[in-house]
Amino acid sequence: MAGVTFRKNNFPGRDRILTVDAFASTLDYDAYDARTISLIGTYERVSTLLFQKPFSWSGAVELVATQEREVDAAGNFGARETYLIAALPASAQIDTSDDLLNPTSGYRLGARLSPEMSDHNGAQSFYLRSQADASAYRQMSENVVLAGRVRLASIPGASVDDIAPSRRIYAGGGGSVRGYGYRQIGPLNGLGDPTGGRSLVEFSLEARIRTGLMDGAVGVVPFIDAGSVGQDPIPGFDAIKFGAGVGLRYHSSFGPIRIDIAAPLNPGPNDAPVAVYVALGQAF
Repeated sequence: MAGVTFRKNNFPGRDRILTVDAFASTLDYDAYDARTISLIGTYERVSTLLFQKPFSWSGAVELVATQEREVDAAGNFGARETYLIAALPASAQIDTSDDLLNPTSGYRLGARLSPEMSDHNGAQSFYLRSQADASAYRQMSENVVLAGRVRLASIPGASVDDIAPSRRIYAGGGGSVRGYGYRQIGPLNGLGDPTGGRSLVEFSLEARIRTGLMDGAVGVVPFIDAGSVGQDPIPGFDAIKFGAGVGLRYHSSFGPIRIDIAAPLNPGPNDAPVAVYVALGQAF
């Protein structure tokens, strides 16, 4: 990816940020690849590690030109198709949790809406990309925190074929359903590669247990995740995938370092028996 960014902090008030990004990128996944040019202007008020805000929001204008091609049943890439996309994404979040990277109490509620117009092969499509997130945290004892998360997403207004592969919904990976590869959950093509969908439902539940090791800096986290991606705009449970595992947390001075090891409980033919994820901060 190559591009330029203009960023103006405290514009026009404190902690309000104006950003303009112009960039070209190439995405290469098993099911599709994309060559994209984007111009994005964003105005936002978001939480940072220095100042966690109880309410954050953002609004943006996106202009995207992308050439994308999908893999056919024989494993070959088809012809590139051009999508011209204009979008007006907006998001908001209420956050009552007590810590950005390692919450132990409170909740978070977030929503994202992006009305979009797409021109594909001379035909115009109008659709709405939407997502809602909710997570909650409760201190069960001095050393145990119970955390849960729900995510719902939908794209009504256009068929899957009229939505660029890069704008569809996918699931799987360390911030989604652990035990599965990144974006590996959902409708599949003839080779077993994900093609993306128009709806999503995800659930996660985990217990964050602080141990006495290294003066309490080490924790263990048993967890279970579930998620499903469908081709209809209404989320369903007919093809839901489950993953479970255990993680280690090292609670450093700047936040927990996370290592999660998970297995798919109802794997498909292309799913590995074990997946490992490493990141900074809790999974949600």
